[in-house]
Amino acid sequence: MLKLKNLEKEKFDEFVRNHKTKSHFLQSLSWGEFSKIKKNLTPYYLGLVNEEDEILASVLLLEKKLPMNKCYFYAPRGFVIDYKRKDLVREMTKKVVAFAKSKKAIFVKIDPDIIKESTNYQNEKTENPDYDTIFQTLKSCGFKHQGYTKNFETMQPRYTFRIDLTQDLEEIENHFSKTTKQRIAKAEKLNTEVVIGTKKDLKDFYYLMTLTESRKDFISYNEDYYETLYEIFNGNPSSKATLFLGKINFQKTIKALEKNQKTINDQISILPIDNLSKSAKAKLEELTRQKENVLAEIEKYKEAKTQYGNEVTLSAHMIIEYGNKAWVLYAGNHNILSETYVNYSTYFEHIKYCKNKGIEIYDQFGTIGDLSKNNPRLGLHEFKKKFGGDYVEFIGEWDYITNPLFYFVFTKLVPIYRKIIRNKSKKDLENELNKENKKEIE
Repeated sequence: MLKLKNLEKEKFDEFVRNHKTKSHFLQSLSWGEFSKIKKNLTPYYLGLVNEEDEILASVLLLEKKLPMNKCYFYAPRGFVIDYKRKDLVREMTKKVVAFAKSKKAIFVKIDPDIIKESTNYQNEKTENPDYDTIFQTLKSCGFKHQGYTKNFETMQPRYTFRIDLTQDLEEIENHFSKTTKQRIAKAEKLNTEVVIGTKKDLKDFYYLMTLTESRKDFISYNEDYYETLYEIFNGNPSSKATLFLGKINFQKTIKALEKNQKTINDQISILPIDNLSKSAKAKLEELTRQKENVLAEIEKYKEAKTQYGNEVTLSAHMIIEYGNKAWVLYAGNHNILSETYVNYSTYFEHIKYCKNKGIEIYDQFGTIGDLSKNNPRLGLHEFKKKFGGDYVEFIGEWDYITNPLFYFVFTKLVPIYRKIIRNKSKKDLENELNKENKKEIE
């Protein structure tokens, strides 16, 4: 006889962290505690256990309170379970739905970490052989598939890029695009550096996040959000949040360029002055061009040093580690000196960091499925693609509807109402501005 029970937090986290296939930071104790503090959600750490109290499956259920004493539940990245075991999935669904009904939930949403297909850097596709069976299992359990969305309409991204870190580092690098390799080399040539930050560096991280988001015309979270996330994931020994800061120290960069300048001058000095051959003339022209470029760069970074001080953080990334995986959860970049390509070297450094720690899967946490040229997110997709990971498509969201009437109101009518209110507010603002402009003209 199987039963669903509230698990002790440590036992729950141990099971999730060590699950061979479905371990995910969004099902972790840390994410549950963070969601309680910053998202106003109530976490439930549930496990399906047998008569010997052995945990067979688990789920972090996040409860969102709604008006009229209603709620809904969301299990980010679904159940931590072997989805190939139909009987276990059905029993888990039955017990979770009963739990949800006892709390007057109108639906339960899951978005399992189940890969539909993946495409490697050579554009070779691999389909999940168990996909159709798992899809039909969830359907037979009563879940309703929410469709194959292409952008960021869902709670979590339906597409991502993942790098297999069990490969040799040389092989991983070989999958990088040619421009990515060149840009990493350029950042190294300028003697930029990537360091691991501490809590005090969260201010720099937040500043770069605001710059990045303002370029995309939205602001998502305040500084306290990131600080709380950092503290909770580092306060639990089973999870970790790490800041990587890509910096340029102008004095070091200028010194590296001056060293390069000396090397070029030395190469020029050994060329014969008289009777240069055709190849020697071509070499002299190339070295002279390189020398002029280096001199221009030296002057540019001297001016930058005067303007910005000796050191500037140009890139800041937050990496989440949990189980055998790591996720690039947030990345912020400065508006200046993008030609240093510090963002590229920062990515490369945390790829190496994760591999050295024995992490097996490196997830860039989100991209798009709509690859049309007019998609504003296409640039993000193309950037992540350059690091040679597998382009992964997940199964998508599923809803188990426990109250059809309230589900219809919440998912259909409420969004329409909110859209009307937003449009009305926008129109009222425009009318008010028009009135003000008319008064000024009169």
